[in-house]
Amino acid sequence: MGASVDAVPPMSSLRPASFAAHEAQCAGRDGWSDAAPPVRIFGNVYDVGSCGITVVLVVGDRGAVLIDGATAEAAPMIAANIERLGLRLSDVKLLLSSHEHADHAGGLSELKRRTGAQMLATAAARPSLESGVMAADDPQREGDRPAFPGVRVDRLVRDGEVVRLGSLRLTAHATPGHAPGGTSWSWRSCQGQVCHDIVFADSLSAVAIDRYRFSDHAERVAALRASFATVARLRCDLVITPHPSASNLYARLAGKASRVDPRACADLAAISATRLDERLQKERTAGRQL
Repeated sequence: MGASVDAVPPMSSLRPASFAAHEAQCAGRDGWSDAAPPVRIFGNVYDVGSCGITVVLVVGDRGAVLIDGATAEAAPMIAANIERLGLRLSDVKLLLSSHEHADHAGGLSELKRRTGAQMLATAAARPSLESGVMAADDPQREGDRPAFPGVRVDRLVRDGEVVRLGSLRLTAHATPGHAPGGTSWSWRSCQGQVCHDIVFADSLSAVAIDRYRFSDHAERVAALRASFATVARLRCDLVITPHPSASNLYARLAGKASRVDPRACADLAAISATRLDERLQKERTAGRQL
């Protein structure tokens, strides 16, 4: 995987901000590019993203893996957060993606340039990641989502493939629907004797431009339902989502809700399925009223 033989700073030397500091800085601010300090989620897993977008950093013995890059405007802040933790940018060896929209993939090109990391993605995500333009069959195509700087993909990963970096093992799960190349990632992290099965679950929401009707696209509905089933059956007691609000992440980090839950992924999938059903019902109702 091209991992460096240079020693990675020990975990004990890393210095995330307290979540109280994160809350104070993000109070009243949840924009995709609003600067936030880096915080520990659990063990070797950190959020180095913005107030409104989760960017996950998983630190191992041979380097770190970064999942997502938020917006192009947020990339310098994400790089600063990595360094603020006590890591070198060159310690980031691999870049992964949840899905190919500007709010999550916009910063990947600049972060690749700054870190020298390899970009890994699925075949479905690759065209949009490299062009910066949504796929023709993306439900949000032609909406208000801007294009973003394309990032060259160095290697393709398959559904179910385990990505390895030293002691780190992250598994790719194809979860299309919100975007054609949607990918969720799972791994196990330990802090002392306590271990958790962590899932960075891609966005499962049925979001589209106003004139798009999911009820006219059976293949998109089927893809979403298949992705719900994929996420629901993952081993998972700590779930993270690209938009922190989707998994109540900040309340959990603040101790206002349980950080871990053995039904975390199943519940997220069930909520997403209910919201899809509600949207389909609204579309059918609107159709009858025309």
